Amino acid sequence: MTEDGRDNHPQPPNQRRLRPLAVVTLLLLAITGSIFAAFELSPRPSAILIRQAFDKQTTQLNAALAPLRPPYVRAQENIPYDPDDPDALLDLYLPDLGGGRLPLVVWIPGGAWVAGSKEGIANYSALLAGHGYAVAALDYSLAPAAHYPRPIEQVSQALEFLQRNAERLSLDTAHVFLAGDSAGAQIAAQVANLIASPAYADLLGIESPLHRRQLSGVLLYCGAYDLEQLDFNGPHGEFLHSVLWAYSGDRNFLDNPDFATISVRQYLTADFPPTFISSGNGDPLQDQSRAMAETLRELGVPVTPLFFPSDYSPALPHEYQFNLGIPAGRLALQQSLRFLSRQVNATWARGDEPVDPLPQVAR
Repeated sequence: MTEDGRDNHPQPPNQRRLRPLAVVTLLLLAITGSIFAAFELSPRPSAILIRQAFDKQTTQLNAALAPLRPPYVRAQENIPYDPDDPDALLDLYLPDLGGGRLPLVVWIPGGAWVAGSKEGIANYSALLAGHGYAVAALDYSLAPAAHYPRPIEQVSQALEFLQRNAERLSLDTAHVFLAGDSAGAQIAAQVANLIASPAYADLLGIESPLHRRQLSGVLLYCGAYDLEQLDFNGPHGEFLHSVLWAYSGDRNFLDNPDFATISVRQYLTADFPPTFISSGNGDPLQDQSRAMAETLRELGVPVTPLFFPSDYSPALPHEYQFNLGIPAGRLALQQSLRFLSRQVNATWARGDEPVDPLPQVAR
């Protein structure tokens, strides 16, 4: 030690380097711990990551359909179906077929309840409309900003709006179809069931927006319909837990009696509308669709299923139906159109001429 207090024995260079390294290590551990805590304490971080992944995939699928969009279909965008709700918007696609009201398909986009938008199904909606339908693509509030059953309420409000404005918008609301993919299929099934079952509507506390006779059918693609059937210990368990925590607002959602009504398969009745239902053989949720179809059959509900053998190759993933570049995607569209046509023609008012909605789709 010198007289001015300086050390005559400076630290070795490697020891001087270790101090900044230790600080960096501690900072990284603190950041890692904060991130881990954020994912443990809230579903929001997971929901953001899942939304980004879903939105990227949806954008790609929608862009691939752009060349197939019929030029004679016009879109009315961002129509508010509840002026007090900024999320409550719909896009309406109408073919220019020379006037007259058209059967209405209301499509609810999916995205694990935390993602999805009407823009993501724009070209598919226009493609359906080109076959002789009015197609309303809905936006609704996403989790975790909104919780169950808010989307059910919003879809019901959209149906009320469309019915009130049917004449102005050229809609035949005597022939309404609910359609949805993934989480949108689950929402569509719930709304269909509250229309079909007054007891279920009472459980939800949501008034039916339509008479049962107005609901001509339901189209369900790749949905989840029963919490008890989900495998929370499997490879997708963490994902399922994250999105359902976000949607329910309750980390212990399986024990929440108010969330139990999401399992629509357990509340079905024989009055559920005729149903087209499909899922790919490589979809982790395919057992949900098969069980839903079987329950509907047991109740005597007319069911048109489209499933594929387990060895179908290449395996068809979740949301396969939007890929019209593969035979299975084209088959799903063709069979969906046949289902729509059959249901419309089965109940068409005497004296009206139905639009033939089925130009041949190449397989």
